[in-house]
Parts: sequence; structure tokens; C-alpha cells
Amino acid sequence: MFKTIHQYYLYIITNKTYGTLYIGVTNDLERRMFEHKNKLVEGFSKKYGLYKLVYFESFQYVNDAITREKNMKKWKRQWKIDRIEKENFNWVDLSKDWRVFDD
Repeated sequence: MFKTIHQYYLYIITNKTYGTLYIGVTNDLERRMFEHKNKLVEGFSKKYGLYKLVYFESFQYVNDAITREKNMKKWKRQWKIDRIEKENFNWVDLSKDWRVFDD
């Protein structure tokens, strides 16, 4: 019997290096980034122009991703910056070369 492994993502987006941070969870990171980049998501990310994916983690179970999101949202801002820079020192947009964004 074939068992599908689901993938869930915790992600952090921003508008610029050391800018406003948003932490979210999704089951389709490419689709979600397309929505953020095209301002299709109402709310905080649209209001502050957050479109640059600077960090993400993947999880097999949605509850693990949600728990991580809730914990990270409680972190001090500097802890979040440190986590981003540990993996992505130059704050490169990790989704900039994804084909889904080609015009």
C-alpha cells in the first residue's frame, strides 16, 4: 500500500534585510509565496509589503509546524534574526528563482 507523505512548512518572510518579519505555516510553500508576492493574501503581509522568503523549515505533520510557529512567534526579534542569519546570512530571497513566478 502506497502512503503519501505530506509536507508542511513554517516560513519567515520580510520586505528587506532586518525589515518587518512575518511567520506563517502552509502546506504548499510555492503557492503561498506566489500569493504573497502578488499581494493576494489580505492582512499583515500585504499591509507591510512582505514578499521575500528568508527562512523555512519543513515538517511531516501539520501539528509540528503549527507548534513551531507558535513557539517562534514568542521569540525575541533578535532570536528570529539569528535563526535567519544562521541559514541565510545575506537574507537572500529563497523563492526568487522558483519557476512559478516567471511572467
